[in-house]
Amino acid sequence: MDYKALADILFPHVTQTPEEVEARYPARDLPEGAKVTRMAPSPTGFMHLGNLYGAITDERLAHQSGGVFYLRIEDTDQKREVEGGVEKILEVFSEYGLPFDEGATLDGDNGAYGPYRQRQRAGMYQVFGKWLVEQGKAYPCFCSEEELAAIREKQAAAKENFGYYGKYALHRDLSMEEIEAKLAQSGGVFVLRFRSEGDTERRVKFTDLVKGNMEFPENDQDIVLLKSDGIPTYHFAHVVDDHLMRTTHVVRGEEWLPTLPVHVQLFQAMGWRLPKYIHTAQLMKMDGGSKRKLSKRKDPELALDYYREQGYTVACLKEYLMTLLNSNFEEWRIANPAAPLDAFPFNVKKMGVSGSLFDLDKLIDISKNVVSRLTAEEAYDLLAAWAQRYDTEFAALLTRDPAYSKAILAIGRGGKKPRKDIAVWGEAKAYMDFFFDELFQPEYAWPENATGAAAKQILEAYAGDFALPEDSGAWFDGVKALAASLGYAADMKLYKQNPTEYPGNVGDVSMVLRVAVTGRQNSPDLFEVMKLLGADRVKARFNRAIASL
Repeated sequence: MDYKALADILFPHVTQTPEEVEARYPARDLPEGAKVTRMAPSPTGFMHLGNLYGAITDERLAHQSGGVFYLRIEDTDQKREVEGGVEKILEVFSEYGLPFDEGATLDGDNGAYGPYRQRQRAGMYQVFGKWLVEQGKAYPCFCSEEELAAIREKQAAAKENFGYYGKYALHRDLSMEEIEAKLAQSGGVFVLRFRSEGDTERRVKFTDLVKGNMEFPENDQDIVLLKSDGIPTYHFAHVVDDHLMRTTHVVRGEEWLPTLPVHVQLFQAMGWRLPKYIHTAQLMKMDGGSKRKLSKRKDPELALDYYREQGYTVACLKEYLMTLLNSNFEEWRIANPAAPLDAFPFNVKKMGVSGSLFDLDKLIDISKNVVSRLTAEEAYDLLAAWAQRYDTEFAALLTRDPAYSKAILAIGRGGKKPRKDIAVWGEAKAYMDFFFDELFQPEYAWPENATGAAAKQILEAYAGDFALPEDSGAWFDGVKALAASLGYAADMKLYKQNPTEYPGNVGDVSMVLRVAVTGRQNSPDLFEVMKLLGADRVKARFNRAIASL
C-alpha cells in the first residue's frame, strides 16, 4: 500500500504539514516547574460540581506554580451543544472566581495558543490525521450503521468484547482499488480510524499522580479519529490539543480511566510526550446505607444552578470542595481561620484515591461558618443580589433602606462567637421577616410558665409606660424588676434552688417579651432588635400581642 498516495486521495485539500502546525505552537516560556492546565468542558448548558471540583484543582496547580490555566471549549459533538452553552461556562467560572489566563471568551479568544474552540481547529486535526495515514497508522472506514450493528450482534452472540477490532475491523485491510471504489460509492464520505497495534494480552504500566502506579491492557480498538464531517472525536482532539497547547497536567474524573489506554496509545503513535494525568475521585453520596455516584437524573445538588438558587455563597462551596480535594485542608483552616482560600498550599499528594463522599449537612455547617464571617456590608451585598434574582418582593424590602437592612445583618455578627443563623440566602427571609412589618406573621408560642393570662399580665405591665433604655444592662435590670414585681424569680440561682416558690423566672418574663416583639422564641439579642425597631413599633407589637390573648 502506498500510504502517501492514500493520504493524498483522502485529504487532497490538506496542504499543511505537521511541522508547519507545530511552528505555530512553540514551547511556552515559563519558569521551571510551572504547570499548564486546562478546563475543557462541552457547551451542553449543564455545569455541575464535577466541573468545579476539577477546575479548582486545575487553577491551584497552575497558579501556585507560576503556570497557565486556560479554557478550551470541546464543541466537537454538536448534538449535545445547546444555545448559550459557552456563555454559561464563562458565567459560572467568572462567578466562582476561577480566572483563566487564556482561552475562549465571549468576544473570541484570549491567548497565543488558540483557537480555543475545537470546531475552529478542524483543519489542524486533519493535518495530523493525514500524517497518520501516511505512516500507515490510520485508514478510512465506510461502515454503515447497519454494518456496525451487525458486528455488535455477532460479538454479543459470541460473548466477545464489543468494538471495531481484529476480524471485526471490516475495512482495515482494503486495497487501494477497494478504497477508491468505496469513495466513489460514498461520494467521498468516510470516517478515519486509528490502526491499533495493541494486544489486550499485553499490559501497559502507567503512573497517575493521584492513583499511583497502575497497569492496564493495551487498547486493541480501531477507534474513530475523524468523523465523516472531518470533525475529530474527543479522543483525537484532546491529544492533539493538549500537545499543541503544551498542557503539562490533565485533570479529569476517574470515570475517564477506561479511555486512558487509548490516549496513551495515541500520544505514542504521534511521537509526543504524554502529559501527567490526575484522575480525581468521583463525587459520591450515601443512598440507603450505601455509596453511589452523584447522578444528574437523581440528584439536583449535582448541578451548580442548585447552589445559586438556594443561595449558597461561592466562598462556601469552594471551601467545602477543598475539604474533599485535600485531606489536610480542615486542619489548615482551623489554624488559619481568616486566611484567604488561595493561601492554602494545595497538594496533589493529599488528594483522595477513592470516591469522595459529598455530605450536604457538612456543606451547610461550612456555609454557616462562612456567612457568619462576612461583614454586614458583604452579607447585604450578596443577599440583595441573590434576592433580586430569586425573590424580587423581598429584594424590594431589603433595598428600600439599605442602612436598616445592614443593621439587621450586623446583629450578633463579628467577635469570636458570631451568630450562625443563616446558612444560605434562601433562609434569610425567614430569619429577618419580623423586622419588616409587611412580613411580620407572629406565632405566639408563650413559655410554659407564662401562658394566657400570665403572659397578658406581663405584657400589660411592661408596655404601660414603655421606653427603651440606653443600654442592654439597664434594659435587663428593668426586666428583672418587672419579674420580681409580678412574683417571678429575678435570680435564676434562687429559682433553681426553690422552683416551687415561684410561678416562673426572669427568663420566662423575657421570653414573653421576645415572643411579643419577634413572634418567635428564637431570635437575635432582644435589646438590639427592639433598638432597631424603635419604641413605637415595639409598643405596637406589645399591643398586638395583648389583643391576641
